Amino acid sequence: MTREKKLIRQIEYGDKGALGELIEMYYADILRYCRWHTSGQILAEDAAQETFLKVVRYLDTTSFKGEFRSFLYKIARNTCIDMSRKRYQEDKNLEDLEQEPWYLEDGFEQTEDNVWLQQFIHTMDTEAQEILLLRFGQNLTIRETAEAMGIPMRTVQSKLRSILKKLKTEFQQMDGKKKGGWNT
Repeated sequence: MTREKKLIRQIEYGDKGALGELIEMYYADILRYCRWHTSGQILAEDAAQETFLKVVRYLDTTSFKGEFRSFLYKIARNTCIDMSRKRYQEDKNLEDLEQEPWYLEDGFEQTEDNVWLQQFIHTMDTEAQEILLLRFGQNLTIRETAEAMGIPMRTVQSKLRSILKKLKTEFQQMDGKKKGGWNT
């Protein structure tokens, strides 16, 4: 039995310390996930906290089947969707950012590539973005990604293959432009 399953069993028997440990295991990952889906650190923290409140509520009813991690991301995903529907998420200007964006001269080219990748990802439909985020940003397995999104595993595999093929083609085109003087 995994540590996670032992903690869940302890929580079911009322061990609040086990609940704290379970939250601690996943809080940073869920916060990072929520940060992707919200417009600021404060909203991300609110979404992460709301996610864990819902997890506690749903654990009591044992309404999840399968793996806890995919159950957790499904709740986080739905929480972020609910928050954006309630207009928590607003467009921000650079002047309104909570923190200064940091700039490192040494890694400018890598930063430029990261910006390109983020822009490319934002051109995709939301389902494709979510698949990439869960699979590579949060390191969920394909099965966990499918469970978190509520879609068949084969659909995730197919879409992921298509996304990666498109990404490779776009990256090769971008790299060719750089070498051809586009980035000089």
